[in-house]
This record gives sequence, C-alpha cells and structure tokens, in this order.
Amino acid sequence: MTNEQPDHPNEHNLPSGKGIFGNRWVRILEIAVVFSPGLLVLIAYRFFKVENPMLLIAAVWMANAVMLILIWTGIKYRGETLRSIGLAIERPQLSAAGWTVLKSIPILVFAVAAFILGSIIMANIVGIPEPADMTKYNYLKGNLPMLVLSLAGVYIVSSFAEEVIYRGFLITRLEELFGGRTRMATVAAITLSAVIFGFAHFEWGAMGIGQTTLMGAALGISFLFTGRSLWPLILAHCYMDTLLLVQLFLAR
Repeated sequence: MTNEQPDHPNEHNLPSGKGIFGNRWVRILEIAVVFSPGLLVLIAYRFFKVENPMLLIAAVWMANAVMLILIWTGIKYRGETLRSIGLAIERPQLSAAGWTVLKSIPILVFAVAAFILGSIIMANIVGIPEPADMTKYNYLKGNLPMLVLSLAGVYIVSSFAEEVIYRGFLITRLEELFGGRTRMATVAAITLSAVIFGFAHFEWGAMGIGQTTLMGAALGISFLFTGRSLWPLILAHCYMDTLLLVQLFLAR
C-alpha cells in the first residue's frame, strides 16, 4: 500500500501505444467488454422484473467478480501490472498502512458529504421520495452471523470491486481514450465515470442515481489526491458499507 514508482515504464505515461491497445477502437472495445456483465444485469432487471432481492444482489456481485477478472486479463495482455490502475499489492509496512488509514478518513467525509448534497439536489428535482422499502433486508435484523457474512461479501465484491472498476480502471482507461492525462481529459474521465457509477445503482431509483453520481465524483477526485492509490478509497468505501449494514442489523 505504498506509492512507489511503477515497475513498468509505461504505467504512468498515457496513452499507451503498445500493440493493439494503441488503437482508439480497441480501447473502447476493452471498456465495453469489461462493463458487459453489468449491462446484462441491468437488462435482466429491466425486462424480466426480478423480484427476489437476494437474486439481484447475487447477480450484481457475480457481475462485479467477472468484471474484475476481465480487468485483470486486459492488464496482463497490455503487459502492465495492477499498479497501473492504482492497486499496488505488496506486504505493507506499518507506517505506510497507518498513513493509508489516515488518508481514508477525509475521503469518507468527502464522499458522505457528496452523497448528502446529491440527496438535497435530487429532492429539489424529483421531490422527496416515499421511504424506501427495507423489508427485503429483514434477514439482517438482529442476525449477527448474517451481518458478518454480508460484510465479508460486501467488502470484496462491492467496496473493493467498485473502486477497482469505477475509479482505478475506468478513470484510467477513459483518460487514455480522451488523449492522456491532460486536465480536460482527467475532468472528463472523472465526470463520466461518476455518471456511470450513478447509473450502476439504478435499483435505488432517481434519488439514488443522483446520490451515487456525486459520491462517485468525490471518490474520483480523491483518487487523484491520493496519488492514484486505490487503498484509501477502498477503506473509505468499506466504512460506508459497514455503516449501512450495521444500521440494517440494528433496525427495529
């Protein structure tokens, strides 16, 4: 979890011109292929009216897992490492780990503030929605083993996967597509990735899309300010998911 120099000479010099990945259409195809599992879930939800919430959650988690595999495969074909998308995996030193935890706290505050701002903006656009039906999460109420199991699953296929997919991978690839790490390309990449992240939460309705879009923008900006390290963002995302599930666990 450190910010050492990349061990691949091209990992911080975008756009990549190696092999077929120097072609604009191949870059577009790479993004489309990675997001195809998520698109299939969206289509299934829209046209087949999935009623079972557990089935929908399982489908989203499976899609995220497949997307991670596709991202890893693409990185290998490029001749890069996971560090190229901000995911340095190595034995952490205690001081570096502590610094990562400290950096995650302001990111949490920033992301939550953006989420609240999204609530205010959307309330003025679409009105205050009816209280969400949370009965589908009744299985969590007072059920400690299920809470622990749910947290473990969420940390892996939500907190971790979403940061890798929507921040590390998508922002990096969109910057390549828009011409490299210029200011305009980076702003466009963060904006578009935030919008896609918002629509990925389609099951939350218009309010949820607005909330998560602004939260995604805050996390995208944080990605830059961490020196493009995903670990502080992943931790902040874990905190938010923990707060949500614990609230459901304690609900009466």
